[in-house]
Amino acid sequence: MSDLPNRVSLREVGPRDGLQNEEPVATKAKIELVDALSQTGVGRIEAVSFVHPRAIPQMADADDVWAGIVRNPAIRYSALVPNLRGAQRALDRGCLEIEIVVSASDTHNKANVNRTTAESLDEISQVIDLAHERGATCHVTVSTAWGCPYEGDVPVERVVSVAKRAVADGADGLSFGDTTGMATPTRVTRLVGETRMAMPDVPLNQHFHNTRGTALANVLAALQLGVADFDASVGGLGGCPYAPGASGNLASEELVHMVEDMGIDTGVDLDALINVAREAERIVGRELPSQVLRAGPRTRRTPMP
Repeated sequence: MSDLPNRVSLREVGPRDGLQNEEPVATKAKIELVDALSQTGVGRIEAVSFVHPRAIPQMADADDVWAGIVRNPAIRYSALVPNLRGAQRALDRGCLEIEIVVSASDTHNKANVNRTTAESLDEISQVIDLAHERGATCHVTVSTAWGCPYEGDVPVERVVSVAKRAVADGADGLSFGDTTGMATPTRVTRLVGETRMAMPDVPLNQHFHNTRGTALANVLAALQLGVADFDASVGGLGGCPYAPGASGNLASEELVHMVEDMGIDTGVDLDALINVAREAERIVGRELPSQVLRAGPRTRRTPMP
C-alpha cells in the first residue's frame, strides 16, 4: 500500500448528478445543500447543470442556484454543460470550470443528445475553445466507459480513442463515468492502465456508481494505479435511470471513510459530511443508500448499545 497516493481529491456531485435523478427539489433547499457542503472541507462542488429545462426539469433553476450559493474561496464550483449553448450560459454567469459529457457508446450518445459520438466530439472542441477564450477550464467526461445499457461492453480501445480526441482538442482533464455501474476492479485496471500508457500526464478523474456494489472496490483499483481524483455524491444521492430502485452514485462519506482509514488524506471532515447527508435525506424525503450514513464512522465517540 506504500505506493498509494498520499491525498485524494473529491469532487462532490450530489447537488447536480444526485439531485437531477430525484424528484424536483426547491431552489432554496438546493442552495442550502451546496452551502452546507461548502463547510465540510471538500475542495470542489459540481453545483448545477446548464441544460434545457425540458431535458432535465430538475435543473430548471440552475441560474438561481448558481447565483444564490455562498462561495467559499477555498472551493472550486463547477457546472455541467450538455453542449455549446449550455457552455455559453455557464460562462456568461461567471462559471470558471465547466464539464461536458460524451458517451463512448454511439447508441447511448444518440439516446442522450441525438448525435453520434464523433458529432459530439466536434462540438466539444468548440466548447473547449470557448472556455479557454473566456478564461475557464473545460473537463471532459467519457460516459459508458465500462459498458452501455444498449450495447453492453464498450471496447477499451474505443474509450481511449474518445479520450485521446478530447485531450488533443485541449481538454483540461478527463473523467471516466461508470454510467450504469458495470465497472469491476479488473476492468478499471485495464482502462486506467491503457489510458496512462497513451496519455501519462493528463489529469484523470473517476466517476463510479454503486449500482452493483463495486464502487469502493473500483476506487481501490484506481488508487493502486495512482489515480487520486474521484467524484462522489453525499449520502449516495441520486440513482441510476437504467436500473430503477438500484443505488447510483458512490456515497461521498463512504469514499472519505475508506481512504482516510487507509491513511490517505482528503481534507474532509467526515462527521460534518455525515450531517450533510442526513440533511440531504430530509431534502429528498427518502432514505439514502450510504452505509456510512447508517452505521457511522469506524471509530465512535460513544459506545454502541
